[in-house]
Amino acid sequence: MILIALGSNRNGPWGPPRESVSRALRHLNTGGIKMKRASRLLVSAAFGVTDQPDFVNAVAEVETSLSPEQLLKRLHLIERRAGRRRTLRWGPRTLDLDLIDYHGMIRRDSAPILPHPGIAARIFVLAPIAEIAPRWRHPQTHLTAAAMLKKLDPGGEGRLL
Repeated sequence: MILIALGSNRNGPWGPPRESVSRALRHLNTGGIKMKRASRLLVSAAFGVTDQPDFVNAVAEVETSLSPEQLLKRLHLIERRAGRRRTLRWGPRTLDLDLIDYHGMIRRDSAPILPHPGIAARIFVLAPIAEIAPRWRHPQTHLTAAAMLKKLDPGGEGRLL
């Protein structure tokens, strides 16, 4: 299973955050990527740098024959098309696409790091994964997204659009 997290909290060339995430989901059906399913959109508070607008988030399951490196390059291209400029870590952005899991691969020595190191702390990633892939298990902890969600503050789950 290949999982991609999507997020936006800033207007860009593709419009407001909700439209940017929706349009990015459509781009996950091009360039050697086929989207199998996507979660509903979720609005959540910013993570890391919290003094910024709420994010619109989603998670998609995709299929591809691209390697993790090729897929990451493709995701970065989609981000750039949506007006993404990497400046402040965890700052506002027109679009953020993160490779969360690539067939359970575990690697720490080169990009992309897999699974994504922030999964267990991010409700806005875990809730959508639990929605579309309830049987998915973290490659290292073997916990489901629902089990990891139970360990987090339930007050920060966000709201569905």
